[in-house]
Amino acid sequence: MNQYLFQSERLGFRNWTLDDLDALAEMNNDDDVMEFFPFKPSKEQTKDFIHRMQKMYEKTGFCYFAVDIAANKEFIGFIGLSEQSYIENKPTFVDIGWRLKKSVWNKGYATEGAKACLDFGFHQIGLTDIYSVASEINIKSEAIMKKIGMQRIKTFKHPKLLEDKRLVNCVFYHISNNRKQTTT
Repeated sequence: MNQYLFQSERLGFRNWTLDDLDALAEMNNDDDVMEFFPFKPSKEQTKDFIHRMQKMYEKTGFCYFAVDIAANKEFIGFIGLSEQSYIENKPTFVDIGWRLKKSVWNKGYATEGAKACLDFGFHQIGLTDIYSVASEINIKSEAIMKKIGMQRIKTFKHPKLLEDKRLVNCVFYHISNNRKQTTT
């Protein structure tokens, strides 16, 4: 069914299809999964996200990839890279991010997948720098940033979250290609 662009030990990374819509929409409707986001996207917004990721992959060779457990092809969410442009004094940057369904939390998939995406970004795409952003209160995502070797640069007020007092304060992490990356 799915042709993987690359794999880690347990995960397969691929571009999106509309067959992913129902599973992603269900995941996006989970209160725990969306705890650190300002809203839960509608099914139409989820469809738009899939289309944006497909277009980004065609343009850049990367996106927030659809991720499956490779052994059984179970869709578990996304992990990947995305162009962003909301940091002051940084017109564009490549962000690494993840969102996984709750049933697969605490199994090391986010860390494993993020390491694989760093390796892909640095060695297949040729990126020199990758960044990550999370709300300060999202300590689970910040822990993953640390586990994959990223360094905290600063905290900042996210310009797209200024009306959300709970989420507005964010951390900004960085890693460059001069650090050795592994996918294990």
